[in-house]
Amino acid sequence: MSKIANKQMICEVLMDAAKTDRDIVALCSDSRGSGSFTPFADTYPEQFVETGIAEQNLVSIAAGLAKCGKKAYAVSPACFLSTRSYEQAKVDVAYSNTNVKLIGISGGVSYGALGMSHHSAQDIAAMAAIPNMRVYIPSDHLQTRELVKALLKDEKPAYVRVGRNAVEPVYEEELDKATVVCEGTDIAIIACGEMVKPSKDAAELLNAQGISASVIDMYCVKPLDAEAVVKAAENAKAVLTVEEHAPYGGLGSMVSQIVGSRCPKKVVNLSLPDAPVITGTSKEVFDYYGLNAEGIAEKAAELVK
Repeated sequence: MSKIANKQMICEVLMDAAKTDRDIVALCSDSRGSGSFTPFADTYPEQFVETGIAEQNLVSIAAGLAKCGKKAYAVSPACFLSTRSYEQAKVDVAYSNTNVKLIGISGGVSYGALGMSHHSAQDIAAMAAIPNMRVYIPSDHLQTRELVKALLKDEKPAYVRVGRNAVEPVYEEELDKATVVCEGTDIAIIACGEMVKPSKDAAELLNAQGISASVIDMYCVKPLDAEAVVKAAENAKAVLTVEEHAPYGGLGSMVSQIVGSRCPKKVVNLSLPDAPVITGTSKEVFDYYGLNAEGIAEKAAELVK
């Protein structure tokens, strides 16, 4: 199956829906190219807003359009969308409960070579801390497609973080409601976003070592599927969370809270460090911090043994 960037799939789904729904509006902060939204801007210029490098205005304008009945999709680099416009996301979008979907492109270390200013390793924690704000991190283009289709049907705020590059598909067929990628009994690996594919690959490496690993795709970080976490933890000796995020306040912290209160097991979080991330491509960064199949498998094997 071909690789397609998740941001490209978001644009394709919105373009298809915009054929018959003139209320759909896409907004960019000088990011139509990097966000793969140039086709939308060219095809539906009357349903596209360019704010320039002004993320706070981007979010406030999106909220204003939503109050007028529009379905606003604000597209901007995650590193800026989750920081520069945080107050607007909190007040204009979440507190005001407007129908705005914040699309954070090039999340995590997608802009690896540009350094810490362009990394977004705190956005999950920041956005999940806002009441009324849902947080989604789809793992491949198939899941992204179904997620955006579902978001088009509701009127609640959401933050969607996607990476920059095309990624290997996790799902071989149409996405259904299941989030269990692999089933196992020794170690439960709970991952999100681009970490799902290497987690799935790690499960295969572990299987070759005689270690049975389950892999849970927690694409919706908020609201977190607590029952899925409990079920995975109860059936395993330990839990390993994997995320392209700082170690505090993200998926690992949320999973630890649930496991600690409902089915105490050892939980270890494999993440980016609480420090400026090294400069390099996404692959170089992932390899350096063990956020690849080999690193995940090694950490999982340590937990089991």
